[in-house]
Amino acid sequence: MKIQQSAEDYLESILMLSKTNPVVRSIDVANDLGFSKPSVSVAMKNLREGGYISMSKEGYITLLEPGLQIAEKIYERHTTLTKLFSALGVPEKLAAEDACRVEHDLSPESFAALKSLAEMLTQ
Repeated sequence: MKIQQSAEDYLESILMLSKTNPVVRSIDVANDLGFSKPSVSVAMKNLREGGYISMSKEGYITLLEPGLQIAEKIYERHTTLTKLFSALGVPEKLAAEDACRVEHDLSPESFAALKSLAEMLTQ
């Protein structure tokens, strides 16, 4: 099932936050993405109803398997593309911003080719 780019961004944010925070809450996602708390609350409700996340009574967010798979895929694309763009001389901040724009629409075949190139350039 294809989900919208914004949902992928939310899932990626949850994954990234979970790597550094003991728990992830909606306010953490809002701060990370620069979105309003009400917007994030609506998105979390949609992701919960879609079976991508669960939320505890305390408001802690956990990625469920379908959400984790999407988040890991987008995160891998983001980090790989950022490395590739940086290796090509793009300033790191711009490389990360451009990677965020490209990561969602790239075909698996094109991503695999770019990943191979990134690995060659960063060895």
